[in-house]
Amino acid sequence: MTVTTESFAAGTVVGGPSLPQERRLVTAIPGPRSQELLARKAEAVAVGVGHSAPISAVAAGGGVIVDADDNSLIDLGSGIAVTTVGNAHPKVVEAVQRQVAAFTHTCFMVSPYESYVAVAEALNRLTPGDHAKKSALFSTGAEAVENAVKIARKHTGRQAIVAFDHGYHGRTNLTMALTAKTMPYKSGFGPFAPEVYRAPLSYPFRDGLTGAEAAARAISMIEKQIGGDQVAAVIIEPIQGEGGFIVPADGFLPALVEWCRDNGVVFIADEVQTGFARTGAMFASELFGIVPDLITTAKGLAAGLPLAAVTGRAEIMDAAHPGGLGGTYAGNPIACAAALAAIDAYETEDLPARAAEVGAIIRHRFTALQAGDARIGDVRGLGAMMAVEFVDPTTKEPDAALAAAVAKAAIAEGVIVLTCGTYGNVIRFLPPLSIGDELLNEGLDVVAEALASV
Repeated sequence: MTVTTESFAAGTVVGGPSLPQERRLVTAIPGPRSQELLARKAEAVAVGVGHSAPISAVAAGGGVIVDADDNSLIDLGSGIAVTTVGNAHPKVVEAVQRQVAAFTHTCFMVSPYESYVAVAEALNRLTPGDHAKKSALFSTGAEAVENAVKIARKHTGRQAIVAFDHGYHGRTNLTMALTAKTMPYKSGFGPFAPEVYRAPLSYPFRDGLTGAEAAARAISMIEKQIGGDQVAAVIIEPIQGEGGFIVPADGFLPALVEWCRDNGVVFIADEVQTGFARTGAMFASELFGIVPDLITTAKGLAAGLPLAAVTGRAEIMDAAHPGGLGGTYAGNPIACAAALAAIDAYETEDLPARAAEVGAIIRHRFTALQAGDARIGDVRGLGAMMAVEFVDPTTKEPDAALAAAVAKAAIAEGVIVLTCGTYGNVIRFLPPLSIGDELLNEGLDVVAEALASV
């Protein structure tokens, strides 16, 4: 299927069931059938597993999610940047159905299969840099991050890992240590893995520093408090995800990469959320002009199936001994089939270009609103990974209550949006790239109306 700008403008469903591309409210949100499921959830599911939208999803495709009460909500979250190609994309559905009929599992570490190798080959080809690369597949983004750290430590013979303020890397013990935000991710779950250190990030809206100045500050802290010869790896999201879609100032990331090269430190780009067309390039690292030593991916890789990867320089990837990497479900054949179909869609449908179009629409809308509303402190992001930071109009202090109120009001009117940020004062926009322009603009209208109403 070749997708054109005209098809998006017309609201054609790209992938997923043939669902009407409309916002439709049959009941209040949540409706009675969704309330029934939420009551069952409260009884059966641990309270620690929360949810953002109080609905019971039964179908999704294009730019909508349909609930059990036949409400059709505009999806501006993509399952947190997972269904980038669109929910139930026909290529993905076909590939998964074929694989399920063939076999569901053998464990790649027992009897290898071609699709795992093909995904590794695709990742080696697509990720930044023309050096020799190898990949290893896993099941989740957190698992990929943990294994990237393992590989870096084995390669360098060092132990210290440097992460950054506002970073998010997962919910396992090691990745909680790497993650900056305590609530809800870390509070009460320690002690955490040792030899993890945190450096200051470039946050242009709040620190006012150039990229070079912010990098010098971070590098000085690393050298004085840890020692460059003790550091195995520096890990950073090119754009902070859960931390608030913070885009570092120009020059910040290249300076970190240069310092890593000079000090024998492995530079890990965590592109779990930014990867696969989301930012207007296949990988965000490309937009900053950097070539990571290792890159972690997940989320959009397999269009909703659990798959993750570490890809990087062959000599670094090969540092781990045989049997040191893997997992029972790592590189599951069904997920690999989905990934190959999704990668085909990213390339043949030119979805990086579509992400740039989506981002331009969102940026234009909220930049215009910002001119007349001092509660909008910052509008930022790249491609279809955009965010609005809400502040007190007088003090510029973060306004988490406003962000929560806007998100709640938007969901009540049939538009799913997500909050984020260290201070909880950011609304992030991660629409599927299959959404049409008309539907996208309607969703943004609802969010703007919600902001005006609170």
